[in-house]
Amino acid sequence: MVIRTLEDFNSRWSSLHSDAPVQGVVAQWLRISYRFGLIATLLRISPNTLTYMGLASAIGTALTAPSWWAVLFLTFSLFCDGIDGSVAIFQNRESAWGAILDSVVDRISEAFWLYALYKMGVPIWLVISLWCIASFQEYARAKLISLGISEIGVVTPAERPIRASFLFIVMIMYQFELPGIVIGSSIFLVIQLSAFLMVLRFAHRQLR
Repeated sequence: MVIRTLEDFNSRWSSLHSDAPVQGVVAQWLRISYRFGLIATLLRISPNTLTYMGLASAIGTALTAPSWWAVLFLTFSLFCDGIDGSVAIFQNRESAWGAILDSVVDRISEAFWLYALYKMGVPIWLVISLWCIASFQEYARAKLISLGISEIGVVTPAERPIRASFLFIVMIMYQFELPGIVIGSSIFLVIQLSAFLMVLRFAHRQLR
C-alpha cells in the first residue's frame, strides 16, 4: 500500500493495530506522525535510523543525569521511539526485523532511562524492580501475539509513554530539589505491578 494521504496513513495504521479506531488523541498523534513521516522521507531517514537515534538519546539520558540535558535527551528518545513505527508505515517499510529491533531497543532504552533514576538517588533495588515489571508486562503482550492474540487488549496505567512521563516528572522534581522522589518511585512500582496483573488477567481470559 502506497501512503500518499493522511487517510491512507490512518487506514494502514489501523489495519496494523487490529482495526483500532483512529480518533481522539490517537488521531491527533497520527496527524503529527504523518507530517514527521513526510519530513523523514524527504531527508531519507529510515525507521531503523530513528530507532537507533532513540537508543543513542536514551544513553545520553543516562550519561547526563541528573542535569537538564537528561530531560532533553529523554524527550528526544521518546519522540524517536514514538514515530519510528509511523515512519515505517509512511515509507511502506514495515518488517519483522524492524518490529523485533524496536522491541529490543525499547527494553534497552528503558534500562538507561532508569539508570538515570538511580543517579538521582532512587535505590538500585527499586530501579531494577521498575525495569523488570515493565519488561514482564511487555513480554506478556509479545507472547500473546505469538500465540495468535492480535488485539490490543487492556490499556494499563503504566504503558511505556506513561513510564517515560513519570521519569520526566522525577527529573523535573530533582532539578527543583523537590522532595518525594523515592516515595513517588515506590508508588509507581505499585502502579506497574497492578498494570502487569491487568495484562495477566486479560491473557488468562483470552487463553482459558
